[in-house]
Amino acid sequence: MKKLIFIALILTSCFDSNKQISKPDTLEAMPDKSFYDFTMTAIDGKQIDFSAFKNKKVLLVNTASKCGYTPQYEDLQWLHENYGDKITILGFPANNFLGQEPGSNEDIATFCKKNFGVTFQMFEKIDVIGDNQSALYEWLSNPKENGWNEQEPSWNFCKYLVNEKGELVKFFGSGINPRDEAITSLL
Repeated sequence: MKKLIFIALILTSCFDSNKQISKPDTLEAMPDKSFYDFTMTAIDGKQIDFSAFKNKKVLLVNTASKCGYTPQYEDLQWLHENYGDKITILGFPANNFLGQEPGSNEDIATFCKKNFGVTFQMFEKIDVIGDNQSALYEWLSNPKENGWNEQEPSWNFCKYLVNEKGELVKFFGSGINPRDEAITSLL
């Protein structure tokens, strides 16, 4: 059964990797919880209150160190260095897709720094799908919580864009590179 689930995940990832979904012009209901209500633990153990991101665009990415999309760390770092005044990058390591993030938080931090020079904000490893899905990713992928989007990460390196008002406005599949005009044109 697990093998069939993994095959389904791989196929879904292949077909959805370039998927983009935008917030509709009008929402049926406003979400009760705001993006700014979250506090998450950084990879170094410090608590980060998301109210610190008010009036900033934020790109949230579920990451993994042993994935075909792992080179996107370099592209995320490029986006951070070249557009950091316009957008904040937040990385969330997750081991939800074929065990592609097996390391500890310390291992992940070392890997990211050594191999890609990552200086954007990374967080502790979380679950982005499944029974133990973090509250943040529940908010990102549940229309009852974010007002419109139901797209969960289908693989590593899916991206969610939150605007300066704390509204989720866009989902990008794994295959959309952080340097792509689909992202940079929104900054």
